[in-house]
Amino acid sequence: MKPLQGIRVLAVEQYGAGPYGTMHMADLGADVIKIEPPPRPGTPAGDNARHSGPHFLGADDSQFFQTFNRSKRSVMLDIRHPDGRAVLRRLAAKADAVVNNLRGDQPGKLGITYDALSDVNARLVCGHLSGYGRSGPRADWPAYDYLLQAEAGYLDLTGDPGGGPTRMGLSIIDFMTGVTTAFAVTAALLGAFRSGKGCDVDVTLYDVAMHQLTYPAAWYVNEGHVTGRRPRSGHPSVVPCELFPTADGWIFVMCITPRFWASLCEAIGRPELTRDARFVGFPERFANRDALAGILDGEFRRAGSEEWLSRLAGKVPVARVLTMSEALDNPYFREAGGLLTMPHPARGAVQVVASPIRIDGARPGGEACRALGADTDAVLEEAGLGATEIAGLRAQGVI
Repeated sequence: MKPLQGIRVLAVEQYGAGPYGTMHMADLGADVIKIEPPPRPGTPAGDNARHSGPHFLGADDSQFFQTFNRSKRSVMLDIRHPDGRAVLRRLAAKADAVVNNLRGDQPGKLGITYDALSDVNARLVCGHLSGYGRSGPRADWPAYDYLLQAEAGYLDLTGDPGGGPTRMGLSIIDFMTGVTTAFAVTAALLGAFRSGKGCDVDVTLYDVAMHQLTYPAAWYVNEGHVTGRRPRSGHPSVVPCELFPTADGWIFVMCITPRFWASLCEAIGRPELTRDARFVGFPERFANRDALAGILDGEFRRAGSEEWLSRLAGKVPVARVLTMSEALDNPYFREAGGLLTMPHPARGAVQVVASPIRIDGARPGGEACRALGADTDAVLEEAGLGATEIAGLRAQGVI
């Protein structure tokens, strides 16, 4: 029994952030019904992620798409058509939530807000993931992760001092916004079950990006302190907490507590550093960080990364710097069940990174998202539509 089993979510979503959030809900047992558009002139059918390369899985499917959509059902329905919106209302009557990641001005126009749907289901939760919200001067602005990284200061904070603006290597704002939306919608569902009344829930890429500024934001708004880049990805206030070169690569060492600092000095054979007036406490080490880095560089270069990992692991927070391929091939990751293998008709099976959540010690698993529109008839029948109605909608191109 998965925690969200019995919950039905209609997902009007595209590409990354929204699908990533509802995928977590599907992983935990929700019946996520993905509402995808029929083809329009110049636009292929379905979530545009189905057509995102370079690695495809037959027609209307790709590895990119499956990364964000496992365990979902697919309904092809044109909710821009009046008859399509009428069908969506019938689906919403038997759903628990409707979640979208459309541009902020679209949910109101398409009738997928709580005000528009509460008459058919007073307990419905309507989740809206947008770039800048459903009101205000930016409601009709398209938004993407990279743009928010730029505007929220991430490109300024990332990289080496003196270098140009640098984005993070992954679309972390998309993913954090998806997770935040999944959490907010699930919390609102709990409230709706208790009160009998649903609501609108809004989460924006912009708000999440700014929220992740956390303590550097607090330092600035309270003290006027501007956090800058540190060499070798160092922590803005703790030393040593940065990259160090070894004989054959790099390691990241984090002495966040006095105990870890003492353990590091012991492990490298330099216990006297704990008594050096320049390095006795956090303020002293920060003030003399360049001198300390020079000493530690010399020590770490005496052995390879694996040797240092064996000496420090469990005593001092430490990690090897791996390439992405090395990270995915890491035996620790593989043995912990980090990959999920899903049967897929185009190639027998496809692998994706498994859910990070464990229920009673086990990851929830999952299966490939269904083919585009594969569940249309079944879901409409569940909503009470008869064969004649379904045939009529298909003849009009609504489904």
